[in-house]
Amino acid sequence: MELNILWFWIIGALFIGYFVLDGFDFGVGMSLPFLGKDDLDRRVIINTIGPVWDLNETWLIVAGAALFAAFPEWYATLFSGFYLALLVILLALILRGVSFEYRHQRPEAAWKKRFDLMIVIGSAVPALLWGVAFSNIVQGVQLDAGHNYIGSFFDLLNPYALLGGLTTLLLFFTHGVVFISLKTEGDIRLRAQKLAVRAGIVTIVVAASFLVWTTLEFGSLATGVFAGLAAVALIVSFLANLRGSEGWAFTLMAATIALAVLSLFASLFPDVMPASNDAANSLTIENASSTPYTLKVMSWTALFAMPVIFLYQGWTYWVLRKRVSRATVSAAVETAVH
Repeated sequence: MELNILWFWIIGALFIGYFVLDGFDFGVGMSLPFLGKDDLDRRVIINTIGPVWDLNETWLIVAGAALFAAFPEWYATLFSGFYLALLVILLALILRGVSFEYRHQRPEAAWKKRFDLMIVIGSAVPALLWGVAFSNIVQGVQLDAGHNYIGSFFDLLNPYALLGGLTTLLLFFTHGVVFISLKTEGDIRLRAQKLAVRAGIVTIVVAASFLVWTTLEFGSLATGVFAGLAAVALIVSFLANLRGSEGWAFTLMAATIALAVLSLFASLFPDVMPASNDAANSLTIENASSTPYTLKVMSWTALFAMPVIFLYQGWTYWVLRKRVSRATVSAAVETAVH
C-alpha cells in the first residue's frame, strides 16, 4: 500500500477515535435538560465525563495535525472553505470546556444554570456541524481550478448535509445517554436507559435514511458493507439497552459510529475533496498529499507514538471505570465545602 493511501485511512481512524470518544461527551452534555432533575443530578452527569472529556478532545488535535502534515492541500481547502463552520465548532468547544470548569465556582443557582445552558449548546452545535461538514465533503463542493472553495456558507446547509448533521447529533446524543446509564447508579441510570430507548428509535430511522442516501448516491460496495454493518450494530445496541446490558449497548454504539464514519471515508476514496461543479478540480489522495519523504517520517513517528497513546488512554479509562452516584458526588461536595 502506498503511504498516501495508508495515511488517508489513518486520518479516517483518527476521526473515528474522535467521534467515538468525544461523541459520548457531546451526548452527555446534551442530556442535561432531560436527565438532570436537580443540581446534584447534573453534577453526577457531568462527573461521568469530568476526568476524560479533555483527553477525548486531543483526538481532534491529532487528527487535524495529521491532516495538515499528510494532506496539506486538503487541509488548506477544508479550513479555508469551511472556516465559518469550523470556527463555530471551535467556539462551541471552548464554551463547553469553560463551562465544565466554572459552573461549580459559585453556589448561586442562576450561575450554574447559565453554564449548564452553555454546556448543552457547546455540545449540540459541534455534534450537528461535524455531520454537516463531513456530509458536504462526501457529496462534493464547488471548487475552482486552484482547489479553492467558491460556494457560500449557506450552500453547505443543503438537505443531504443537514440530514447528516441530524444523524450525528442523534447518534452522539444516544451514545452519551447510554454512557450515562453505564457510569451511574440508581434513578439516573434507570432514566438514562429509558431515554436511550426513546432516542434510539428516532436515531435508527434518521441514521438509516442517511446511510441509504449516502450508499445509493455517493457510495461504493465498501460503503454499502460498512453502512449495513453500522445499521446492524445500531439495532443490536438498541436491543441490548432494552435488556439493560449497558456495556454491550455502549460498545455497539461505538461500533455504529466507527462503521458509519468508515462508510463515509469509503464513499470518499480515492478523492479527499470532490468538486461538485467539475471533477477535474477535485482534490484526490494523489494530488493533495505531502512528499513521500514527509509521509515516511510521519509513518515511523506514528508507529512508535500511537501504541503509547492507545495504552495511556486505555489505562485512564480502566482506572476511572467505577460508577458515579449521587452519594459519592454529594460526599465530595461536602468535603470540598468543609
